[in-house]
Amino acid sequence: MKRIGFYSGSFDPVTVGHTDVIRRAANLLDHLVIGIGVHPGKTPLFSPEEKSEMIAADTASIAKKTGCKITTTTFSGLTVDAAIDAGAMVIVRGLRDGTDLDYEMQMSGMNGAMAGEVETVFFPASPEVRHIAASLVRQIAQMGGDVTPFVSKDVAKRLKLKLAKKK
Repeated sequence: MKRIGFYSGSFDPVTVGHTDVIRRAANLLDHLVIGIGVHPGKTPLFSPEEKSEMIAADTASIAKKTGCKITTTTFSGLTVDAAIDAGAMVIVRGLRDGTDLDYEMQMSGMNGAMAGEVETVFFPASPEVRHIAASLVRQIAQMGGDVTPFVSKDVAKRLKLKLAKKK
């Protein structure tokens, strides 16, 4: 039986915090599907296609090192439904702090009530990335700050280009 996991988020942009969770999950799974949430009420900086490209670039070495197949998909409904559609047996979630834990525990309980066959696995953020949030990375980039400690070189370059086009 293939161990398939589903890790969802907005990934706008993908950060080293995200890739920390991806690396750790990939060590336990045969296939990790990264679900890029698409919500009509939100206006993301990057398109789903751009996010997929960034994720693929940032995770290629992880996939090679771990032997875990890492793919992306988009979804606009419930995460648990997208996980089932992907054939996942686990939903992967990262936890930065107690606030994340409280929220994620509620989500895990709701997902379990809707689809008891899909487990949720939590990965506490590594101390060196615990403070990173994509929303703060976007804000720092929009204000001309240096985001290189928080994202890959590729993502930093894409952020700079994207924001230059918006001006």
